[in-house]
Amino acid sequence: MNDSNSEIETIAAALTALQQHINQLVIGQDAVVRQVMVAMLAGGHVLIEGVPGLGKTLLVQSMASGIGAAFKRIQFTPDLMPGDVTGHVMFDMAQSKFVLKQGPIFTNLLLADEINRAPAKTQAALLEVMQEYQVTLDGKSMPIEQPFMVLATQNPIEHEGTYPLPEAELDRFIIKVNIGYPEVADELHLATQNAARAIGSPVSTRRNLIDIPQAQRVCANIDVDQRVAEYAVSLVRQTRETTLLRHGGGPRASIALLKCAKANAMLAGKHFVTPDDVKSMAIPVLRHRVILAPEVEIDGMNADQVLSGLIDKVEAPRS
Repeated sequence: MNDSNSEIETIAAALTALQQHINQLVIGQDAVVRQVMVAMLAGGHVLIEGVPGLGKTLLVQSMASGIGAAFKRIQFTPDLMPGDVTGHVMFDMAQSKFVLKQGPIFTNLLLADEINRAPAKTQAALLEVMQEYQVTLDGKSMPIEQPFMVLATQNPIEHEGTYPLPEAELDRFIIKVNIGYPEVADELHLATQNAARAIGSPVSTRRNLIDIPQAQRVCANIDVDQRVAEYAVSLVRQTRETTLLRHGGGPRASIALLKCAKANAMLAGKHFVTPDDVKSMAIPVLRHRVILAPEVEIDGMNADQVLSGLIDKVEAPRS
């Protein structure tokens, strides 16, 4: 076994420890936790959709505590201004000069709670940092400390007083995670655990279970066979060639799918990507990048159902 494979196995073990740490706090959402960890390894951002009370904030808090990272939360509201997110220049009377006040965006894990409740100009404050990992204030570009990840939430039911996320912003989220209600046993465990927790008690002590920037570098170098890469691109192109979708995934979706497939392989301790890694991440990567045709919406189908059918039509490479 070469040094590269040994390093992947070491990191995979640390990732398992991190996943167990989060699952102890976020009960009954194992699949969601895994998808968020895939996005983190791939160096991307996550859009989480689910009704209130399913542990979205707790998920981010527990991940931050597990990797020893800074965490901040922004509650998006209609009156939130771009400067409330990025920061602004203000005059300091004591120093008799203008000083730069950094906003909550200067952190490691940023929870953008109910992001669709803020208008487009405020949502756009995240575009630069999500793509370039820097913030420009008063003409000065400042890099964001790594690791950095935006986890944005939105409610799928309540649409009154919300603003749709523009396509340019949606495309910057590497995956979209749908979080649902836990199973009966998990909900019972969740209820009893939280009922016994005192108000104001910390979620968890901060730990340093893994070096995320190092894990991201190793993940980026995982091998992808040419046929597997062609399979990933074919899946994305299929969304542009069907009449079931008015808008399909673009080249950024192909890049995101390969990155997430690498991360999925790494979580399993593998040093190469298989077609199953690609297939398992296709729907989370594509569901927010496609727009259904009007007749498909009338028939009551959703994006996941359409994508599942399209994925089955593309033949996976055989070893």
